[in-house]
Amino acid sequence: MKIILLFASLLLSLCALPSAAQVAPQRTASDDEALLRKWVSTLGSDDFGGRLPMTEYEPKTIKYLAAEMEALGLQPGFGDSWFQKVKTISAVCKPEGGKFRVKGKKRLDLVSPDDIVVWTARATDKVELKAAEFVFCGFGIDAPEFGWNDFDGVDVKGKVIIAMVNDPGFYDASLFQGRNMTYYGRWTYKFEQAERLGAAGCLVLHNTSAASYGWNVAANHTGPNLALYDEATRNAGTLAMKGWLHEDGCRKLFNAAGMDYDAAVASAKKPGFKSFPLKVKSDMTMVVEYEINETCNVAGLLPGTDKQDEAVVFTAHWDHFGYSTPDEKGDSIYNGAADNGSGMAAVLLLAKKYSELPERPRRSMFFLIPTLEESGLFGSEYYCGHPVFPMEKTAACINFDCIAPEPLTRDVVVLGGGKCELDRYITACAGAQGRYVVFNEDNSDGWFFRSDHFNFVKRGVPAVVIEYGTDLVDPSHPNKYPRSLWYHKPSDEYREDWVFDGTVAHVNMMFGVGLSVANAESRPAWYSPILR
Repeated sequence: MKIILLFASLLLSLCALPSAAQVAPQRTASDDEALLRKWVSTLGSDDFGGRLPMTEYEPKTIKYLAAEMEALGLQPGFGDSWFQKVKTISAVCKPEGGKFRVKGKKRLDLVSPDDIVVWTARATDKVELKAAEFVFCGFGIDAPEFGWNDFDGVDVKGKVIIAMVNDPGFYDASLFQGRNMTYYGRWTYKFEQAERLGAAGCLVLHNTSAASYGWNVAANHTGPNLALYDEATRNAGTLAMKGWLHEDGCRKLFNAAGMDYDAAVASAKKPGFKSFPLKVKSDMTMVVEYEINETCNVAGLLPGTDKQDEAVVFTAHWDHFGYSTPDEKGDSIYNGAADNGSGMAAVLLLAKKYSELPERPRRSMFFLIPTLEESGLFGSEYYCGHPVFPMEKTAACINFDCIAPEPLTRDVVVLGGGKCELDRYITACAGAQGRYVVFNEDNSDGWFFRSDHFNFVKRGVPAVVIEYGTDLVDPSHPNKYPRSLWYHKPSDEYREDWVFDGTVAHVNMMFGVGLSVANAESRPAWYSPILR
């Protein structure tokens, strides 16, 4: 009852918009802002060298985070340790001789990186696929909820799948979710599905419009490519070959098989398409140079009371790009102050707020700061496969990614909303601040799948993403540093004139959401499955 009354008083304190960031009488918005500025400016400083994992700056970063968590009164998140070790493999893969010879009605070469780019996660010096057969599988999707199965009646075991990027909705708004991309459209899904079906490899057929980026981005996969590493199996159970196939390269394959490429692609965009093998084979040999390394997730724990074995997880990745290509000013440090110093600061501030409550929440609060988000969400993927709290005992994941600088807005934009009961908590807490919720249904760029919360979603844990609003409380006070100016650039540096009003409001709104979820009788449920 005390917690319920406390939360009611907290919501009442948030109702007046000018004091939206005030959480309790003894704390003020300026207190919260000062802490956020301290953590963002520190973690985003040159002293942390852009926080690239597995460099000299990793120990400094993770030790700083652990020390801050300990000072806030948290317990180590992983038993007696603040750190969870994450093994990785980094590999550079090249076709032997720079090309693959294909034999069919005609003979031709797929040349790297003009026609094809390939890689592997296996710890081996060489990958060999003898007389590899190719199967054109349309989009490479099995989605029963949309009545679509590109693998119906076709055998892909031990073969190389060719799968078009994106999903059918990109070409026909009546299919799937129209231009609002589903996870089935992501190239990561296509690799996962190929592996589930026992394929030897998967080549994603690139298209600039459907992918939303050019072949030059795909060609960057020449390496080194990073993946999680299983020491026991040396990743032997993963796909032998992953890769991207240029449209011109795919035309070459169809030409060698004496088949019509344009007709096949047009047919694959329509319901009822049947996948088929190409009448070509190739001895595909990749030369591999690899390294095994180790990085760490960081986490702190605030144990709950009567539901201590369940948890609300708060996440914000710690990694960025370290030293890389200099900008026009010669700055080569990708500091990552906004991305994601601001997210880490939010998690630390929430840890402080929850630890200061007179009575702990019923469920445990787990503050996870994963590694390798920028490389492919690998830190959170590893955690979800080796969790402290089982996924079925994890009530929600509240993720923070790039939440500053941001001015105060009346609207709270939620990506991935309308899918689970977290919606009602967000709506209530935003309403208590005098703000309103907008569900952003446009996921055409796949953003919902590109931050750490999504690994939790894939395992059935409710999660949403809060985005920047546009309905400014003070129109004369806009954000002078929009994302386009700093995202993944050396200019992502902390500045004293950064605006934190909206950031503080978001943090306090999510404080209410987290407390509501932690104290509810039941965990939030999905309205309908977001993934099968």
